[in-house]
Amino acid sequence: MTSFMAAVAEILDREPPAPPETTSSEACAVAAAANAQVVIRSLAEQLVSEANVVLHENGSAIELTDEVGPGALTFTLAYRDRAARVRTNIQGRTATAQVTLPGAADGPDRQLTSEDEVRALVLTLLA
Repeated sequence: MTSFMAAVAEILDREPPAPPETTSSEACAVAAAANAQVVIRSLAEQLVSEANVVLHENGSAIELTDEVGPGALTFTLAYRDRAARVRTNIQGRTATAQVTLPGAADGPDRQLTSEDEVRALVLTLLA
């Protein structure tokens, strides 16, 4: 069992996770923002696959859904009644990242501080 799978098992036993670290979104070049989105999406897919191995024993699973639309790269992670959304909004030659955490109120756009925070994002979704 990987360390992430062990962390998922702990969450199921009610150990509360630390929320992912975020920072204010800042515009950057489209290529850099798209690359960051792809890295985060790929890591999310890997972590969801690992989590679902553990969750399968409880008859549940995290769903990962890509959204297609003009001007944005988006995916949503959903578990039971909670969802987290990671989106890159493209405007001309710049783009901004946006993460919406489960239960978070609307406010200024925030982004994950790094791809390392995807792990915390998935665990927060399970808590």
